[in-house]
Amino acid sequence: MFKFPLLSVCTAFLLFPALTGCASTEVKRMDVGEVKDISGRWNDTDSRLVAEEMIKDCLSRPWLANATSSKGKSPTVIIGTVRNQSSEHIATDTFVEDLQRELLNSGKVEFVASKNERGEVRDERLDQDTNSSEETRKEHGQELGADFMLSGIISTITDQEGGQSVVLYQTNLKLLNMKSNQIAWNGQKKIKKFVKRAKASW
Repeated sequence: MFKFPLLSVCTAFLLFPALTGCASTEVKRMDVGEVKDISGRWNDTDSRLVAEEMIKDCLSRPWLANATSSKGKSPTVIIGTVRNQSSEHIATDTFVEDLQRELLNSGKVEFVASKNERGEVRDERLDQDTNSSEETRKEHGQELGADFMLSGIISTITDQEGGQSVVLYQTNLKLLNMKSNQIAWNGQKKIKKFVKRAKASW
């Protein structure tokens, strides 16, 4: 059996922490609006830009004027589920928040809370029934019902060969009339990315 000299073994153990300590982490703060693609996957810029463009298109279509005229005021919208049917993890909650912000900031529609948010509000009203004064507690059955629901899916198509790939992200959103189930608007946004990965050199 081959034996290492004791001095060599001790030297290796002493040098190992020093060698591993050479690896360092560098952190650089960025402006939140700065675009920087690293992996090629869906990121915060994609989420924001898709939300901005799709809501802009949605609010420029005839359904809005028709609904406003019919109701006599701005229609009320709620966001339903946006499903991730892509080949990667996508934070759909962040995308939903981006959609909600664009709708609210437009000033063209009224907006009601999501299913989860409504649940919290209803729990608070139940608590108020017991613990709040008669003058300040909020009554049940006074919620504003939505006229339209926005929902959709995010999917991907990937073409890959070797270290190169082309990924197509397709977002489809539909606006449904809550009363008639009619599709008031159907929007689509595509993002295409070419990703080239360097071969590992050993």
